Amino acid sequence: MTGQAGGAVGCGTVRLLPWTRADSGPCYAIGDGTGHVSRMADGIESIQLGMADDLLGHADALLADRRVTGSELHFLASRLTESLRDVKRIAESRGVRLVQLGPTGPR
Repeated sequence: MTGQAGGAVGCGTVRLLPWTRADSGPCYAIGDGTGHVSRMADGIESIQLGMADDLLGHADALLADRRVTGSELHFLASRLTESLRDVKRIAESRGVRLVQLGPTGPR
């Protein structure tokens, strides 16, 4: 057993999920990656990545407008920070899963 995201545990692996506990701590799923929680996590990751892409488009438009206010920039920076946190979590989770696969498939 390991305490790291994506480590092997018995017959499954530990996956860092794209959401946190109520105390902001990490949530993990243990399994083979094909169960209900893994599919739900895949769907949420897809939504988060799509929202990040939409937010980048909005940021481009807002930053091109020279009349943008400080409040608008603060709001944009807050949303970009949230989005970057989500995307970083997805990258960490997927990176660990790629390492698990290795050059010869699942470990």
